[in-house]
Parts: sequence; structure tokens; C-alpha cells
Amino acid sequence: MRLILTSLIALSTIVGLQAQAVKVDSQLPDYKKVAGVTGNLNSVGSDTLNNLMALWVEAFCKQYPNVKIQVEGKGSGTAPPALIEGTAQLGPMSREMKSEEIDQFEKKYGYKPTRVAVAIDALAVFVHKDNPVKELSLQKLDGIFSKTFKSGYSDLKTWDQVGAQGDFQGRPISLYGRNSASGTYGYFKENALFKGDYKDTVKEQPGSAAVVQSVSTDKFGIGYSGIGYLTSGVKAVALAAAENGKAFTATYANALSGDYPLARYLYIYVNKSSKSGLEPIVREFIKFVLSKEGQEIVVKDGYLPLTFNMSNDETKKL
Repeated sequence: MRLILTSLIALSTIVGLQAQAVKVDSQLPDYKKVAGVTGNLNSVGSDTLNNLMALWVEAFCKQYPNVKIQVEGKGSGTAPPALIEGTAQLGPMSREMKSEEIDQFEKKYGYKPTRVAVAIDALAVFVHKDNPVKELSLQKLDGIFSKTFKSGYSDLKTWDQVGAQGDFQGRPISLYGRNSASGTYGYFKENALFKGDYKDTVKEQPGSAAVVQSVSTDKFGIGYSGIGYLTSGVKAVALAAAENGKAFTATYANALSGDYPLARYLYIYVNKSSKSGLEPIVREFIKFVLSKEGQEIVVKDGYLPLTFNMSNDETKKL
């Protein structure tokens, strides 16, 4: 899913994430503390959002010392069953719920879960910092990671096949990815593998940080994760939506315009009763996340903030 949001780009000049120059929309409202917010919450879901959730929770609990929130991030696939079973009130996900997950929720509660976009991510393809490859097309990613080649591209096994020379000539491409419980796994499969299947040689990692760490220590490695996990040991290659098309880097402007082909929203799903609405503690946590303070934390963690218009639209869902 691309973010075609040209009407929303009323921002000052924005440079790449690597320069850490992303600015939070000045129109975003400050969070206003309310009385009577106490209790416990559980958050179960996305590993991609794990660090971000922890930072949000820390800041929120400073506002409300009597609130306790537990965060567990083992993959987006764990969020729907936790919300359905009532073992979690917050379900962070790096993908949208599948229709069958929504159906299961609705079968139990009689209404659909509420999806709230809380940040933007440019899903990045990382290579070792010394790798000379600067850009790839989605079709080449299909050739690298997939065994079904739904894009029509051929199998790519060595680095020289994608233009790397010198020490990389003839060296096998070492593949790193996530496991099937991960929303990032599913999103990459859908968009970079054209709904195809991963190669059996992809080394599945338990989390996004593990993917990036593996690539940083493997000169011939390549992997994917949220841009917020960028480290000095890796670099994010520019991506083109079409072979021989223009490649775009993972910047805020390119994510907002839709030019970067793997831009996506990050979500928190909640159980909003069709009769009684949201629990006050859940509503206030989401309001905090969508506020200026919450979106400043998004930038701090290396992700991309919602604009005022986006935040306002999501707040209306509460």
C-alpha cells in the first residue's frame, strides 16, 4: 500500500532519515492530561513497533503514574488472537488485519476491531555498509528473495548479478528475513515478492533488530526491516517500483508522496465497543500517541510522524 498523500505535504524542506532532519507537524496538538486515568493495559503484537511502544508507554506512564502497561512484541500475527481473547487491549501491527482475523473478532464481539494508524514506516532493504550496491528494483528483490518469481524476473543468486564487483564478484547473496508471524514478513511477501514464496535459504530471524545485526556482520548479506532499525553497520538501498525505473530513498517526502514503493502505515488495533466505546485508559493512550509528544517519540525512534491531517483523521475514530 502506497501513501498517496500529495494534498498533505504542507511541510518545510525534508531531507533523508539518515540526516535525522524529519520535523513533526507544528499543528499537531499537545497532549492534555485528564483526571481519573488508572489501571493496567497489555500490548501484544508487532516486533517492528516494540521499541516505539516501549517509548510511548514510558512517556505515558510519566503522565499517569498509577497506570501500568505491559508490552510484548513477537509479531503482528499475535495481536488479533490477543485482542479476541481479551488478553491484550492494544494490538500493534505493521500490517492491516487479514479479513479472516477481522471475521473472527467480529464473530465474538459483533463489531469490527478499530484500526488506528499511529506512524509511517519506510520498510527498508538493508545491505552491509561496505556493499557497493546503491539501488534495486522490486523485481530484482523478487529475484533475490523469492523462489516463485511472480514478477517475471529471473533467479538472482550472486552479487555480481545485481551490479556488485570487486570482492563481491561471484559471491552468493546471503538472505535474512523475518518469520511468518511477522507483519513485516507478510508485507514484504505481498509487495516485494508479488505475493510469491520466499526461498528456503532465507535465514528467518526472531526480530527486526536481529535482521539488521545479521546483515551488519555478514558482508554479503541482505535483509529487510523497518527503517527505525537502521544502524551504522548497514545501509538502506534506494528502491524502484519498476525495473529500469527511478529509484527513491527512504525519506519522509518520498514516503508521503508514494514514490518510495515500500512505505506503509504502522497501526494499533483496539476493541472499541459499539455501545460503550473505548475504555478511558485505552482512549487516552491512543490520544497521547497521536499528539505532538507522541509523534515526536516516533521521530526519536527513527520512524516517520503523521501529519496533522492524518492524526486528526485517526483521532476521530476514538
